[in-house]
Amino acid sequence: MGSLRFDYDIIVHGGGLAGSSLALALGRAGWRVLSIEPNPPTPEPIQDPDQWQTRIYAFAPRPWGWLAGLQVFVPEQRFQPVTRMVVKGDAAGRIVFAADEVPLPYLAVIAEAETVRTALWTALHACATVDCVTEAAASLRACAVDWEGVTVEAHDGRNWRARLLVGAEGRRSWVRHVAGIRAEIHPYHHHAVVANFETEKGHDQTAFQWFREDGVLAYLPLPGNRVSIVWSTSPSHAEALLAMDAATLASTVAEAGERVLGRLSLRTPPQAFPLSLLRCARVVGKRTVVIGDAAHGIHPLSGHGINLGFNDAAELAALLGSAESGKDPGDPVLLARYERRRFEEPFLLQTVTDALAKGFAWDNLLLRWTRNCGMSLVDHLPFVKRRLVRYATLAQ
Repeated sequence: MGSLRFDYDIIVHGGGLAGSSLALALGRAGWRVLSIEPNPPTPEPIQDPDQWQTRIYAFAPRPWGWLAGLQVFVPEQRFQPVTRMVVKGDAAGRIVFAADEVPLPYLAVIAEAETVRTALWTALHACATVDCVTEAAASLRACAVDWEGVTVEAHDGRNWRARLLVGAEGRRSWVRHVAGIRAEIHPYHHHAVVANFETEKGHDQTAFQWFREDGVLAYLPLPGNRVSIVWSTSPSHAEALLAMDAATLASTVAEAGERVLGRLSLRTPPQAFPLSLLRCARVVGKRTVVIGDAAHGIHPLSGHGINLGFNDAAELAALLGSAESGKDPGDPVLLARYERRRFEEPFLLQTVTDALAKGFAWDNLLLRWTRNCGMSLVDHLPFVKRRLVRYATLAQ
């Protein structure tokens, strides 16, 4: 399956947001990188500014700033900063977070997943030390690891040798499987329904989240009078929402959101996907490491799935530093250090969001009163709120 030569320093299998950002950061640092992605973005000029993709992410300040530092530029008209967030419980509990109380320039930036990915790939193609393989047959099917490096073989018979293999292919990671990294997956028995709407009233850079008896509903502001919604709810309710006509769905979502933005008009067909918690006891193997959704999956109520992936990439790139340092990127000591540094943040966010998701699902009057009183109490404790905001925005 190949000679002992090294074709590359690092192979990144998977070119989603986490994988492509890592490949770019390593390439900018002078490492020879091979990025393998059988389904790359297809860059097309934005023809209609009123058309928005359904898949929307909330990018925290640190990851968004890191992308800017990598010279990844998203058109200004395709993202929306959030400076305020209003969270409401299911029994009058309420808490408001504001960026200027922390202080931060913004709490998050809302942008389309594929728009950001296209910007990353534009930068990747311009990076001289990164090679991109995008044929469908280039996905990997075999891997041999020794103490010096790793040799991989693609479905089309090509093979490459490198000193480190990174798995960034999402929850069904092939690299995670061949590396013997075990993942525990716990279904929430909930689906996330996503769609975009035009709003009657302006959102004033404010995101909203409601913890309701039927799940968790979030409004994420987009440029202009538009929002993207994520409604985490039971499979049966999700199915009912998808079956509604556009006008009924818009009215239902507006009513569930207390009509804070007035009337809504559907702009993208709703989609739904199942939710689950994914945890790995280890994220590194012999000359292998998994990042992003291949390493951890959390409930979307935190909005931090992609941010954890970016922080994985940023941490690994920082540990490796410049290629001129002469480090061995597959050094087990270095990988162990990475694993230690990336344990706390995903673990705590998974634990907190899991507890919130399950806690608000309990239909108990005493628990409902307690959790809503807790929200209202925190809203009157400025120091606690500031700490929560800094942690929730990954700015701690």
